[in-house]
Amino acid sequence: MTRLDLVVRRSTEIVPGIREIEFRAPDGRPLPPHPPGSHLVLDCGPVGNAYSLTNTGFDTYSIAVLRRGEGSAYLHGLRPGDRVAASTPRCEFAPVSTARKHLLIAGGIGITPVLAHVRDAERWHRDVELLYVHRPGAGAFADELAARLGPRLRRFPDRNAFGAGLAAALRDQPLGTHLYVCGPGGLLDRVLRDAAAAGWLPPRLHLERFVAAELDPGREFVARLARSDRDVVVPSGTSLLDALRGAGVDVPNLCRRGICGECRVPVLAGSPLHRDEYLADDERRSAVMCCVSRAETDTLELDL
Repeated sequence: MTRLDLVVRRSTEIVPGIREIEFRAPDGRPLPPHPPGSHLVLDCGPVGNAYSLTNTGFDTYSIAVLRRGEGSAYLHGLRPGDRVAASTPRCEFAPVSTARKHLLIAGGIGITPVLAHVRDAERWHRDVELLYVHRPGAGAFADELAARLGPRLRRFPDRNAFGAGLAAALRDQPLGTHLYVCGPGGLLDRVLRDAAAAGWLPPRLHLERFVAAELDPGREFVARLARSDRDVVVPSGTSLLDALRGAGVDVPNLCRRGICGECRVPVLAGSPLHRDEYLADDERRSAVMCCVSRAETDTLELDL
């Protein structure tokens, strides 16, 4: 796996608790390009966390980090000149090039990949509309978005106020519009539920969870390792990834949230219980993201 060495170019608090950090290559060379909606996994001290890129250039990478938890606190402490390691950018949330219009919905810090969509849409003259839900005083990039979008931006102070705006937006879109939503799980679930009820088809709905959904501990199952002819018990409350690593099986991993795709393992038999945000529908019978997903059957046979 390709890894990048990045140096902090700038770190600025844009609203209370949210810091925008810009990185560049130490030697000033161009960084790998990426489409809007991309993320990269940064080494945040002892943990690796996925962060959405707010820009689409290749001279620098920019992220916006809400301070909550160990990884974000580490990033908030970085200053110009500090170095970090990162994955190359990955994208499962890019704009659809054939869409007639792009309806963007963001909740809180979920604005980060959506901002990249807006910036790129303005560059290429794509038709976009944005619904942005955030607490008063916590609207990251609100001034820039207002300047870029004008009346195509609608801001809501809470989810209750958002409901009526969402209903109207779902009804009043031209044929060929695609919807993109990023934010906390409750917001995503509401948008997808209301969109389905309004007749939106799944291929036109695109999501990215800013954090992994809260997961139940699941039931115990056995991971059967076909190549090494071993059985590994995965207890309730223990991830498949941790059970495998505890048994001495080295599985590459980064985000541990079902987002980055690094811990993908081929499945030979059994039915995975998918809880990731990475695998496409046509991949879910033959692979599992072992950091978050489990098994619906008593045994899950893996190509390990």
